[in-house]
Amino acid sequence: MVSAKQQPIVVIGGFLSYSGFYSEMARALSELSDQPVYVCRINFIDWLRAYSAKGWLRILLKVKRTVDMALETSSDQKITLLGHSAGGVVGRLYLSSQPFLGHTFNGVEHCSHLITLGSPHYGSCPSPMRAFVQRVLPDACFSEHVYYVSIAGAAVDTREKTPFTTWISRICYRFLGGNGKTVGDGLVPVECALLKDSNHIVLKGVGHPFLFATNWYGRSENVRRWWSVIFCDQE
Repeated sequence: MVSAKQQPIVVIGGFLSYSGFYSEMARALSELSDQPVYVCRINFIDWLRAYSAKGWLRILLKVKRTVDMALETSSDQKITLLGHSAGGVVGRLYLSSQPFLGHTFNGVEHCSHLITLGSPHYGSCPSPMRAFVQRVLPDACFSEHVYYVSIAGAAVDTREKTPFTTWISRICYRFLGGNGKTVGDGLVPVECALLKDSNHIVLKGVGHPFLFATNWYGRSENVRRWWSVIFCDQE
């Protein structure tokens, strides 16, 4: 397998995020890989429309445009795909070679790695599209061709009696995973973020951004933590 250090990187942001939010992470990735980093220009309105398959198609088309642009700088027509939160679920769907609402993306042909950060792959109450992705593309189903890495944060333990954030996290954990007393990144429980048959990384003290943590996956020091684990393991 070709190392991601020799390939451009495409970032798919999370639900209700915007491309500028990933600037620090993109700079860190570019420094570590010495490759260009492209952040998909998915905006707040795109995510609001993601309640339906047509909304997901709109996002997938933006991913495709970004990947096509990145491939112009790739010597071997391969990229590393990185998805934060819901963006990791989008990345799984982008890999599919099956038509989706009349469009075939076949990202498996162009992605050597799929790295997901705090993505809600599993849960007791999945959204219709997350349920669809797991049904038609279960777990790390392209692992013969794509190196999957799923990264979970362990920042908030709702089994402990702590302040307001833990109370909110307990509600989120219960909604996503069915168990309100567990460990996760404040929004997504660890067990929901670790994709079966992928390579697993759990980062202690790292959480989802905004309300749940400022020390999130995309901070420079945390990017270095998980990047070194992934690529030291492959050397």
